[in-house]
Amino acid sequence: MERRSFIQKTALSALGAGLFTLPPIELLAQQRKRVSANDKLQLGVIGCNGMGWSDLRSHLQLSDVECVALADVDQSVLDKRAVDVEKIQGKRPALYKDYRKMLENKDLDAVIIGTPDHWHCLALTDSLSAGKHVYCEKPLANSIEECNIMLSAAKRYNNKMIQVGQWQRSGSHYEKAIEYVRSGKLGNIRLVKVWAYQGWMNPVPVRPDSAPPAGVDYDLWLGPAPKRAFNPNRFHFNFRWFWDYAGGLMTDWGVHEIDIALYAMNAKAPKSVMASGGKLAYPDDASETPDTLQAIFEYDGFNMLWEHATGIDGGNYGKTEGIAFIGNNATLVLNRGGWEIHPETETKDGIKQYKVADIPDQGRNGDYLNDHTRGFVQAIKENNPALLKCGIETGSIAAINAHMGNIAFKTGRKIYWDATKGQFKNDTEANALIKANYRNGWKLPVA
Repeated sequence: MERRSFIQKTALSALGAGLFTLPPIELLAQQRKRVSANDKLQLGVIGCNGMGWSDLRSHLQLSDVECVALADVDQSVLDKRAVDVEKIQGKRPALYKDYRKMLENKDLDAVIIGTPDHWHCLALTDSLSAGKHVYCEKPLANSIEECNIMLSAAKRYNNKMIQVGQWQRSGSHYEKAIEYVRSGKLGNIRLVKVWAYQGWMNPVPVRPDSAPPAGVDYDLWLGPAPKRAFNPNRFHFNFRWFWDYAGGLMTDWGVHEIDIALYAMNAKAPKSVMASGGKLAYPDDASETPDTLQAIFEYDGFNMLWEHATGIDGGNYGKTEGIAFIGNNATLVLNRGGWEIHPETETKDGIKQYKVADIPDQGRNGDYLNDHTRGFVQAIKENNPALLKCGIETGSIAAINAHMGNIAFKTGRKIYWDATKGQFKNDTEANALIKANYRNGWKLPVA
């Protein structure tokens, strides 16, 4: 703390915890300009709550994007978003309970997928086969097998643009931090720490099963997930804390941070993973995924340590989330608020000095979700995949590594990855957890 004041650290941490800023609906409507119908990108949304809605609002800041259709299993969400979209663009979108009907619209150019994770693979492969470009929320999928199937589909429909919602990739201060990491100034980097401490997260109270809310097609919401009675804890936002639909904080936050860490280190697949944790903060609440977890990933030349905890904001270096590249000469600490250098010291001729030159803290610059969605639209209009900051291969690397962390946790032992075979070495149990296991008559898309 000698080099940084507590107030400065706290301010950066608070900024880093924020996701993005989107203008109010009324302001969005005022900002939109008249654009010829021929120049508009016709957009649909599959899953219109949460990030699906945030992604759509970000896209609608571009006057040459028009939302023509919404699909959601919850009629109340559909009705609310239809009103909101009409306020923004002056035109009401068509509404669908089943996204497959929406995809039959030949005028639809692209879709946003904002569903729970267990629907991403089906929605993306269906959208590509219907000839649509895709903006898919992270994590890419709910299993390693689904990630691989989606990669195969992207190669088959290689004329379609796919952007994964890991929007930190569009952040200019992330780009500059990665340049510094790769410059060699930090010295030999043998450990990278990535973490998400979520103090705002309270216990999920145990609630009884009940009838689905009126207007909800619950069977369609479940899709390929196991058949279960409706429970409000598993619906909408909290779905991410149940293995049937998602992978907890490891895949929810982990893909953001792991993505940047591996990209900076030019790494893709670990040699081994081990993990330990559990429901240590709220052992009796309704969630399934661990609220406390540490996972160690071994790569060539360095280890990566993932940590997450709910109910605690005091993360590493005083930041609730972030990435630390720990080198022999200095440590670079990066999060959504900016980045900073913590030099190591050495003594020469009796004088203590830094091993690398100190630099001022580098702040965040811009709204990166908007940059991310703008890049997707530009890539479509220019037919140029190079404009995508987080294509499907990038999204798959982060998701697959995060799923490996969860598999290590579930097996309770160190697991070893065979990159050439795409499976774990001599581990039937771990390899079984790679699979998607679709149910209720739903079929896994063909790779």
